[in-house]
This record gives sequence, structure tokens and C-alpha cells, in this order.
Amino acid sequence: MRIGVNALYMLPGGVGGTEIYLRELLAALARIDSVNEYFVFTNFETGADLVPKQTNFHWKPQAVHGRFRPGRILWEQTVLPLEAARYGIEVLFNPGFTSPLMARCRCVTVFHDLQHKRHPENFRRFDLPFWKLLLWASARRSAGIIAVSEATRADLERFYPFTRGRVLVAHHGVNPSFFAMDRSLMEDFVLCVSTLHPHKNLDRLVRAFARRDREYRLVIAGMRGFYAAEIEKTIAERGARVELTGWIPREKLMGLYERARAFVYPSRFEGFGMPVLEAMAAGLAVACSNIPALKEVAGDTAIYFDPESEEEMDRALDRVVGGEASGRERARGFTWEACAEKTLAALTGGSG
Repeated sequence: MRIGVNALYMLPGGVGGTEIYLRELLAALARIDSVNEYFVFTNFETGADLVPKQTNFHWKPQAVHGRFRPGRILWEQTVLPLEAARYGIEVLFNPGFTSPLMARCRCVTVFHDLQHKRHPENFRRFDLPFWKLLLWASARRSAGIIAVSEATRADLERFYPFTRGRVLVAHHGVNPSFFAMDRSLMEDFVLCVSTLHPHKNLDRLVRAFARRDREYRLVIAGMRGFYAAEIEKTIAERGARVELTGWIPREKLMGLYERARAFVYPSRFEGFGMPVLEAMAAGLAVACSNIPALKEVAGDTAIYFDPESEEEMDRALDRVVGGEASGRERARGFTWEACAEKTLAALTGGSG
């Protein structure tokens, strides 16, 4: 088959976990599939390094800036269908929520979450109508839909009942390098890996951390998001020993996982929760919110707390620092090869 990959949404260092998802998934597809032909459509910002070197993967850069969302969406809806027809694409894989509605070929679209339905208050007013329209239309248009968790599948079928029977769950995987980390270089800090967005609940985490003196620091690693200024204000007001790294290269982030004493993740809402899985694989004790997606990932290996309770978060911080890591074996069940196999089944019409 000739499979198109709609990577127009990709912004290196700018789209958080969905970048890791796409890079790891394409690499895994290259490992398991040498038969089908892949045509990866990218924007100006995304280079050839996204595309595996195998001869059945082809880089097809497009003359559009992904950073300018209106232009990117217009290109996706008008030019990309023509490009798909030009290269004889039989199925178009859309790993970033939206698909070209006028494409003549079959479409398979990934939904990482339905936050715009569950928590519309976290979206800017001028963005929300476009999210509502484009995601609804993509769910309606796509012959196949991939959800990254059972929690996301449940949301899809709740808010878009017409998707029932078309949703395949394909969990994220975790890079094997996390299992090989040297934990002998541990330092006195608790790590949180998260974009600074409102639903990540980082302001409450900072307040919980600052409730009393602790013998360790809190390091929050991730892109500056809509809520960065508020979090910085909270840190300054509380005088908390909290470091915000901003976006850092993947190699440096993995170094933080290797040296951290423990891991905390206070998010109010997630479609999957990749940082929790990575922390489990790295051999870190994990404390996280008791929300469905995170419980689906961590099972009985994490210390859970109510994300709305500063008191529970406060207690969980000290518990996780003194706790034992128990999630590594569970993390071994999440592989990118398994994700790729299910994705390929959706693309080729197999059962998965």
C-alpha cells in the first residue's frame, strides 16, 4: 500500500508528547514494515530527520509553516488532498487530531485526548471553535480512529457516539533506553515532566511543595505553555525551591530521569500520560493524579492523590521520595512495536 503520513502539525520542540509519539512510531513502523510505501508530508519547520532512512519511507516537504496554524490548516484541507492524489496515496494517516476532509483516500486519525470537550476552559476563546469543528469533522470523516488509551476511547464514544465500532486503542510505547538507565547517580530532586499548561495543575504542585521545608528540590521540565507566567509568579510568591527548565533536548531530559530521586505528575486531565510511563521504565517511584488515563498506565505501581487536593499532594511528595520504585516491569508491557503493529493494522484494514 501507499500510505501517507500527515505530519503538517509537527513543530520540533513545540508540540510536546505528540512529537515523541510520531518520531517513535515512525521508527517502529520502519522496523516492522519493509513492504508498504510511506510518504511523510512535513512543513518548513520539520526536517528529514523525522523520516526513517529505510528505502520505503519518502520525505515530502510542503511549502507551509506549521507554526502559523491558520495557514497550516488551510494547506491541510486544500493542498494536502491534491498531494495525496498526486502520489497515489491509498490511506492517509493523521497522527495529530485533524484530517483533510476532502481527501479521496481513506483516512485514519489519531485522537490523543478530547480535552476540548472535557475542559474547554483550558482553550483560548478564538481557538476553541476551530478545535470543536475540525475534530468533530475528522472523527466523522475518518474510516478508522485510533485512541491512545481506553480513557480516550471512552471520551470519543461519549462525545462522538457515531465513532462506536471504529475506535482502536493503541497505547504509547516507551523507548528501551529508559530501562538501561544508571540510577547510581541519584540527586536530591523530584522530577515533573510537563508542558506549562493550566490542566497540568503545576501551580497546585508548587503550592503543595512549598507548604513546608523539604530536603529536596522540585524540577519541572517542559515547554513554556499558556500558564508559564502564573507558575513563575507562584514560585516567586512562595519562595519555593522549584526549577523550571523550559524546553530542553531529549538527551538532557533523559539525564534528569536518570538522576531524579522520584517522579510526580499532578495533571487534572490526560489522554495517556507518557511521562508517567517513562518514569516507571526509568525505575523511579511515581506519585500521580488518580485520573483514569494515569491509572490505566501505572496500575497498582504508583502512589495516587486527588489532583484537587493540595494536602494529598503534599503527603504524596514525601511518600514518593521515601518509596520504592515498582513500575518497571509493568512498563515493559508498553512497546512502540506493539503500537506500530496496531497502527499498521488500522491503516491496512487488518484486525489488529
